[in-house]
Amino acid sequence: MSDDTIESEDVDGEGSAENADAVIEPEADLLYGCLTSESRGQAVLHANRDDWFEIATLLFQDGWNMCVDVTAVDYLTYEPARNLPSGITPERFELVASFISHERRDRIRARVQIPELDPTVASLYSIYPGTDHLEREVFDMFGIVFEGHPDLSRILMPETWQGHPLRKDFALGRIPVQFKGTEQEAGQS
Repeated sequence: MSDDTIESEDVDGEGSAENADAVIEPEADLLYGCLTSESRGQAVLHANRDDWFEIATLLFQDGWNMCVDVTAVDYLTYEPARNLPSGITPERFELVASFISHERRDRIRARVQIPELDPTVASLYSIYPGTDHLEREVFDMFGIVFEGHPDLSRILMPETWQGHPLRKDFALGRIPVQFKGTEQEAGQS
């Protein structure tokens, strides 16, 4: 790494060399027009939400031909400083997508900050059709709306479910478990 990188602690705060991420400051070169960092030997793009679709299009055109994962993180109750390059404003939600280039035999990750009051971002479905169910899961669990998705509906929870279970402010409930028979009947079989 060059002298213009900063070592910072991992999410779990251990700060070991294995868990450390290096952040490249804004004066460093941009990759696909995004500020970058490195995590566990993998390049991480910190994309602007408004440019998300264009960044994904550039990735696809440059040979990142498969989006293997789209997920989100809710940082509502996260206290320590987050590992973001200076110039990136942290928001409550963060969308994380991982891409593969089969030709390069490499991976790249993109992180996008999503504000709590407007949890929307462009859908990647038209570029990467395999993101269909991944985006629906993020919508279902976190309530992030993917604009332009052809069927943004719940995929894990019932359609009548209220709320988004992986949000940190979602109330924990108790669902009674129904068992058939009694303990004595179970022991007789």
